[in-house]
Amino acid sequence: MKIIGLQCKVEMMRILRNPFYVFWSLAMPIAFYFIFTRVFNTGADDVQLWQAHYLMSMTTFSVMGSAIMTLGIRLVQERTNGWDKFMRVTPLPGTTYFFGKMFGQTVMHLFSIIVIFLAGFLINGVSLAPSQWLLSGLWIIGGSLPFLALGTLVGTMKRVDTASGVSNAVYMILAICGGMWMPIDILPRIMQRIAHWLPSFNFGGGAWAIIRGQAPEWSSALILLGYFLLFMLLSTYIRKKQEAV
Repeated sequence: MKIIGLQCKVEMMRILRNPFYVFWSLAMPIAFYFIFTRVFNTGADDVQLWQAHYLMSMTTFSVMGSAIMTLGIRLVQERTNGWDKFMRVTPLPGTTYFFGKMFGQTVMHLFSIIVIFLAGFLINGVSLAPSQWLLSGLWIIGGSLPFLALGTLVGTMKRVDTASGVSNAVYMILAICGGMWMPIDILPRIMQRIAHWLPSFNFGGGAWAIIRGQAPEWSSALILLGYFLLFMLLSTYIRKKQEAV
């Protein structure tokens, strides 16, 4: 347990020093939230509900980006620098190494959630019941697992610039098509149908339901679980193939 604790501590310190984390996970979502709730007039019928809805959108957007890009790019950097080979000759088990990375990233997700929730309260006075704040935060933490798994899949790439480009593209596509930037109702009908099967839409959908006093749909949880298993299996398979070469 002591080894796991030390590994997690090291990972959290490295994440906080990463400019990608500060920009993608904190600065950019808060800036978007301010612009689309205070600068632009969206014409929403219920302004307070819209402000709470978009707060959840930007929080899930933040966590998703941190999981995919911060974790994925860091894994590629370590492979490029030969850090993964060094770790394999140490007594530290590979499972502990990856657990430490995912745990450290999850703690940073919790930090991002608290900061962005606080920004929503300070910028627009978003007011939710204590249970809604808590449940939406727990949903976002749990729902981030498939994106952490996707981050480990990005981490199997061989070049940092390739991983950066691919992860950025995937991140933006998932955000836009998943309704995090704008309601999917304004998208073409075929894209709306596709959105309901995307992990990003189901991720945000659970938080959107909670602020409306509803429970997240079981289908959303099952879809997120399915993506988590898929990405983990693909990541594990690719890593084993790379180690065998």
